[in-house]
Amino acid sequence: MSMASSLPGIRSPRRPGSSTDRHGTAVLSPDQGAADGHGHADGHGQGHGEGHGAGHGRGRGRRPGGAAGLGQHGARFAVLGVWLIMAVVYGIAVPETFLTSGTAKTIFGSQQALVFLTAALLCTICVGEFVDLSVAAVFGLSAILVPVLNVDHGWNVWLASLAAIAIATLCGAINGALVVRLGVNTIVVTLGMGTLLLGIALWISNMTPISGLSTGFSKIALFDVLGLPVSFYEGVGLMLVFAYVLMLTPLGRNMRFVGANREVSRLAGIRVNRVRFGAFTTAGAINGVGGVLAAAATGGFDPTVANSYLLPTFAATFLGTAILQPGRFNPLGTLIAVYFLATGILGLQLLGVAAWISNVFYGGVLIVAVTISTLLHARSGS
Repeated sequence: MSMASSLPGIRSPRRPGSSTDRHGTAVLSPDQGAADGHGHADGHGQGHGEGHGAGHGRGRGRRPGGAAGLGQHGARFAVLGVWLIMAVVYGIAVPETFLTSGTAKTIFGSQQALVFLTAALLCTICVGEFVDLSVAAVFGLSAILVPVLNVDHGWNVWLASLAAIAIATLCGAINGALVVRLGVNTIVVTLGMGTLLLGIALWISNMTPISGLSTGFSKIALFDVLGLPVSFYEGVGLMLVFAYVLMLTPLGRNMRFVGANREVSRLAGIRVNRVRFGAFTTAGAINGVGGVLAAAATGGFDPTVANSYLLPTFAATFLGTAILQPGRFNPLGTLIAVYFLATGILGLQLLGVAAWISNVFYGGVLIVAVTISTLLHARSGS
């Protein structure tokens, strides 16, 4: 197979499964390079010897229904199986507390903050920026701004919410400008931004929790729908939209191309810097909305807890790479990972394990998840 035929946007003969743009350029999906693994398409154009070698050397063992296919399907749902086993174990160990509707509501109704945080982190990860360490601080600043402006300064609560979202979006845009436009290291920028924003949040709140938001405002997060707060459905809706954009729209295709290889994406005509900057800005906006909902759910916010969200956010996001689409960051896998972790932590707490177990659990899951992601990525690239 020629190199040009594997690059997105490079002119090559059209073949089944590809598409063409308005200039007649063949555009392949990021995953379509594997289609050449069977070797027959190239074999006829480049000689029997090369076609035979590609067809039998690379295509072997990839037939649907073979051992490799079964292994891949098993990898997609392995974490779901572990989740089920974990629930059964907890149900047997503490049935009087775990097997209740209250436990289910706690697991699925209290993770809205983590869902929005992981969605924000995925925005930058999908374009190749893996270490946005400011997500929790941006979220926390947005959450504390609402009660500060409304309770302490008398702003209308909806105006305060819009201001909080706008400031969070601005923080994301500043991250994007520093990383994309000026080329500053992502870790340095986001670590510095996170520390700065945490300090600002502590300053404007006088280092104390602020409460007093109206009960009417809380309905945007706590309104009951089929036994669960509406924030659960808002988080699921966010991840479904994210998955649709990522998999089925030109924007999502461009994000995945940029995350895979920036230089090839530039050759294909994608505006790489615009995509990267947009990812940082969108991450800020998602954090802003999530922070507003968190403040509504609790009637206020404690700025000192913001950074405690950072480890669970990374753990759930990386664990998501082992679910549904092994080796790839994906919104639906991440959503499942959030509730997997919530089940594990709550079950251990019901068993009477001390509070420190959450740090051990999240840290251990993060190490395992990153290891699994690395192995799956290496396998897919081999």
